Amino acid sequence: MGAFFKNLVKNKVMLFMVLPGAIWFFFFSYLPLAGTIVAFKQYRFNREGFWASIAKSKWVGWDNFEYLFNTNDAYVITRNTLLYNLAFIFIGLVLSVAMAILLSQLVNKTMAKVYQTGMFLPYFLSWVIVGYFAFSFLSMDRGMFNQVLGWFGMEPIQWYSNPKYWPYILTFVSLWKGVGYSSVVYLASIMGIDKSLYEAAMIDGASKWQQIRSITLPMLSPIIIIMTLLAVGRIFYADFGLFYQVPRNSGTLYSVTNVIDTYVYRGLKTTGEIGMSAAAGLYQSIVGLALVMVSNFVVRKIDKDSALF
Repeated sequence: MGAFFKNLVKNKVMLFMVLPGAIWFFFFSYLPLAGTIVAFKQYRFNREGFWASIAKSKWVGWDNFEYLFNTNDAYVITRNTLLYNLAFIFIGLVLSVAMAILLSQLVNKTMAKVYQTGMFLPYFLSWVIVGYFAFSFLSMDRGMFNQVLGWFGMEPIQWYSNPKYWPYILTFVSLWKGVGYSSVVYLASIMGIDKSLYEAAMIDGASKWQQIRSITLPMLSPIIIIMTLLAVGRIFYADFGLFYQVPRNSGTLYSVTNVIDTYVYRGLKTTGEIGMSAAAGLYQSIVGLALVMVSNFVVRKIDKDSALF
């Protein structure tokens, strides 16, 4: 016990640095865990407050989970959530790393900052705004794409009624919005690589591609693995704004745009079953935790130093 307090005093500066983050996690991540009990109850509001509502609600066990997965849409929403997230993870990884490498190779640092800012900006745009941007391109009457098709004598496309285009549209929009932000992490890692390694490679006659393949990518591999593991942990979570705002909640597109998050939201609006929504959230968290643990275990078996923990 004495050693514990001695370490606290020794590292007090570091502890004060992490204190704001620790407080945030306690109130917004750990304290709400008590509310997961709602997933096993038929939640009903009570005038006495939230905790009284939980205490006096009827226990239903696994009924909320059964309701979630016994519907006809269970396969569709699970398939869409998984496949979209897999595409976002792997295509986004390739584009983010490629973008970071390209930016690091720019000699004019002023222009590099301009390009970086331009790619970073979409990340801060609301999905509502992005949805209106997409509508300006895809509108049946005045959309830019249909106007271009009209110039070539082609028939306009009803984008918001034709599901076959939307896997590509949603993937493009997600990457456009997120790749710039993700590339910043990899760019910072590249900037931290010892420059003497590149100088030695140039003396040996290595080309730019050989330097990237033999120095940059191997040095980036630990951060790539960590970022991928963290992304795998959220593979059962979908970006609600992307799948709700961009397709404009079009019912004809549900077969390719309906994911777990939007399905739960629509179910909550229709039935008001908070317990079912809590069950979906708990299911996503547990599956995400399991995927991170399994992925991290596999990475540890291959390369212990590259594992997340």
